[in-house]
Amino acid sequence: MTGVAGESSPQSLPVEDALLADALLGGGLPPEAEQHLWQAGLSYHLDDVAESHLREAQALAPGHAAVLIGLYRFYFYKGRLGEALDVAKACLDKAIRDNNLPADWRDVKSTDAVFNRYEEILPRFFLFTLKGYAYLQMRLGNLEEGHAAVRKLLELDPSDKVGAKVLLEVIERIGQDNDG
Repeated sequence: MTGVAGESSPQSLPVEDALLADALLGGGLPPEAEQHLWQAGLSYHLDDVAESHLREAQALAPGHAAVLIGLYRFYFYKGRLGEALDVAKACLDKAIRDNNLPADWRDVKSTDAVFNRYEEILPRFFLFTLKGYAYLQMRLGNLEEGHAAVRKLLELDPSDKVGAKVLLEVIERIGQDNDG
């Protein structure tokens, strides 16, 4: 999945960080919801069946990161980008709440969370979620919104641990293509 919860594997995480990541992404997930996520993966080639399992998981564990990520990936890889964007927005809302950040991502400051340490799971979830949001905005033709999100990412993560510069380069190339 581009953006949400990371597309790059983290360097080796200490055991405590791995447990925190599990708590964020999979911990606390009811077994029935986990089973529906598993079934959704197995039936990925059957759109209606897979989506039905994802919706069941969502009903059992609304707002759980693992369920949101499952929905995001399904819609993203099926090319249903508008629906993926809706899920990305829900992920962004969750990441904002979980990190106690300002309600609007535009108001987040680099001092609001530990964004400069990749091993900080919750801030990283916010960064990758914002990256996914930016990417989808760009793909859907909302370049100004995507560009604003990319600029915010680079402000919060100047060492670019999440790879936002790639998106910035794409936006800049699009601008050059339009000039010529």
